[in-house]
Amino acid sequence: MPNLILASSSSYRKSLLERLHIPFKCISPDLDEQAQENESAEHQAIRLAKEKAQAVAQQFPEATVIGSDQVAELCFVGSTAKSSRVLGKPGNHQRAVEQLSIQSGQLVKFYTAVTVLEQGLLSSALDITEVRFRDLSSAEIEAYLKADTPYNCAGSFKAESLGVSLFESVKSDDPTALIGLPLIKLSKLLRDLNIPAS
Repeated sequence: MPNLILASSSSYRKSLLERLHIPFKCISPDLDEQAQENESAEHQAIRLAKEKAQAVAQQFPEATVIGSDQVAELCFVGSTAKSSRVLGKPGNHQRAVEQLSIQSGQLVKFYTAVTVLEQGLLSSALDITEVRFRDLSSAEIEAYLKADTPYNCAGSFKAESLGVSLFESVKSDDPTALIGLPLIKLSKLLRDLNIPAS
């Protein structure tokens, strides 16, 4: 068993971590990812990243465990009447159509948290990526969803694929964060533990 474990069953996070050329194993944390009552999107991402790492560390206490979570928050541009709204994974075509329709012309903030847990010591970091969607027609939404089928992705798009065609702009300190694992921040956390990316 490698000494580094990614507490995730996400193929996206696995692919991202492979970029660092560090041996690791993936173990699903298998926990409830529902938001707590009155919990902000930012807090939810941070909490779940920690809980995922802790859940796997209980099974493998000698390992260094990485947990990560991402929560998307729709921020209605130019509207004081509408409050922000957390966007989950759509799960099916109809919900993806609904998500992309309400994101059309709007700003969505993606809170991507990462936690590294080693010998009971937690280190965490958070990336906030702002995505402004362009105005999307129903035909464009349908064509995109048929091409990318992003039903297991928060916000109903794949940034690493055709999803970027839906954007007007992206503001981020870490382009990997939007895909699900902020490698710049994670690399620093690992270096602090003397685990260098090669």
